[in-house]
This record gives sequence, C-alpha cells and structure tokens, in this order.
Amino acid sequence: MIQPTAKIWHNGEFIAWDDAKVHVLTHALHYGTSVFEGIRCYDTRKGPGVFRLAEHIRRMFDSAKIYRMTDLGFSRAAIEQACKDIAVVNGLSSCYIRPIAFRGYGDVGVRSLGNPIEIYIACWEWGRYLGSEALEEGVDVCVSSWTRIAPNTLPAIAKVAANYMNSQLILMEANLHGYTEGIALDTAGYVSEGSGENIFLIRDEVIYTPPLGTSVLPGITRDSVIRIAIDLGYALKEQAIPREWLYIADELFFTGTAAEVTPIRSVDRIPVGAGRRGPITEHIQAEFLAITSGAQHDRYGWLSLLDSRSSAAA
Repeated sequence: MIQPTAKIWHNGEFIAWDDAKVHVLTHALHYGTSVFEGIRCYDTRKGPGVFRLAEHIRRMFDSAKIYRMTDLGFSRAAIEQACKDIAVVNGLSSCYIRPIAFRGYGDVGVRSLGNPIEIYIACWEWGRYLGSEALEEGVDVCVSSWTRIAPNTLPAIAKVAANYMNSQLILMEANLHGYTEGIALDTAGYVSEGSGENIFLIRDEVIYTPPLGTSVLPGITRDSVIRIAIDLGYALKEQAIPREWLYIADELFFTGTAAEVTPIRSVDRIPVGAGRRGPITEHIQAEFLAITSGAQHDRYGWLSLLDSRSSAAA
C-alpha cells in the first residue's frame, strides 16, 4: 500500500496528494497512452541522491517521441529538477520517484494526437521490491507461458503503460503458481526478461545478458551492472540465451530500479547452481549497493545529490 506524501508535481505546480485526479475519460485510462519512469532516490552518506536521473528522463522523452508525444511542454532539465524538487518538498531522504506523461481528456477515440499532454511526478517511500531477504537468499521463478511483446507490434524499448499488460500476465501467472517472478521468452523462444526486470546469466565465469533485440527494455540498472561487471574484470556478452541455459546456469540474477540486483535461486523448481546467491552475483551486487549507498566513491557520477539533509549515518 502506497503511503501518501504531502505534494505531487503537476504541470509545473505542486498540488496536494488528494487533488491529483484525472477525468474518467482520460485517453491514457482507456488506451494505455502514458510513458513513465521509476527512479530511486537513495539515502547516501553524503545526503539523498537520485540514481541516474538524467538517463531516466532521457528514456522517458525517448519513449514519448516514439509515441509522437513530441511536445511535453517542459525540457528534460526542467523535469529532472522537478524530480529532485518533489523529494525535497516532501522531506524524503529515500524514496521512489514516478514521473508520468500521458494523453489526457479530449478525444475518446483511438486517435490521440489532439489530446493534451499531462505530466505528474509523485514520490513515496518504498522498500525492496522483491523483499529485503531476496537480495541475499534469492527468489524462485518460472518460465512464463506468456511470450514477450513481438517485434514491430509494440516498441519494447519504450517504457509505456500498454506494455505492462504483458508484464502483468507474466507476474500474475507466476504468483498464482507460487513463484516470486516469471521469465518471459521472446517470439523466437530465447530468454527475454522478467515482468519488470532484466536478466543476467553466469556460466563458467562469463556473464551473459539478452540483447535489446530480444524485446527487452533498455534498463538503466542493466546498463549500470554491465559497466560495473566490465570494470570488475568479468567477461560479459550480450547474446541470445536459449531457455535451457536457465537450468544449467551457475548463477542468475535480475536487475531493475525496483529489484536492484536480485539473485535467482531456482527456475521451474530446478536450483540455480548451489540454490543460493553465487559469488559473482554477490560481488556485483555489493559494488552496486556500495555506490548507491555512498559507501563507495561514485566514480560514474550516477547520483544527483539533493539539497536536503540525509538521515544516513556518517
């Protein structure tokens, strides 16, 4: 359950949480015409820091462009600043930030180019997406019967609401069968991604991850982990991954803004490696969490520090 905060940013103004409402005939409500981002603000030792803010907002604007939402009314810099402002005005040191742009009230048909664009930015406190114990113990997943979005149907590289109907089917199926998450295959039968996470596989100390051509979202955390892994000296390959590799992998892990770096301990009840977090996953995870917590120098410049004071221990 979301814990409400005081304010939400709407088209350049701060409004009360309870006043952030839309008309029932809003276009996005009927047709999924909204683009959004999920961004973490970490409570670091140097103060609250928003993780890879510029990259998130660039992806949001890229998604909008693909769907011909060419004029959002605000620059990327303005939206970046608003994302920082909403955390500050609500007095949060650690939070999840959700900017969303959508086609609003106007034409109710499929035609949408004339509808106004609305932008909201909310934030709230949010813990570990898959549970705090998942980062150490790992999660149990299944291969979904639902296939990921086919090329040339819906753009997989756009983070748009409509795509997440596919994600919901994957996740609901997994949960109803007792799994934490599901892994979807692409239309060619190769591993694609989870319902809301990218995936990495390790075998013989080589790290593999599906390329963008397998209907995966170009994840910000995915990119971060690739850079970290290479800098730590690991061999990494972006290539098509057959389903059966999931069962013979030494290690598997998910990445995502919400999931961060979460180990996978079993697939379809088959243990991954020793059935617990593996050493390479742990190494990469520790490096990622050290950077985002401020325990280690932010050598990539990924954290945009806020002006408010942090409650983290010095």
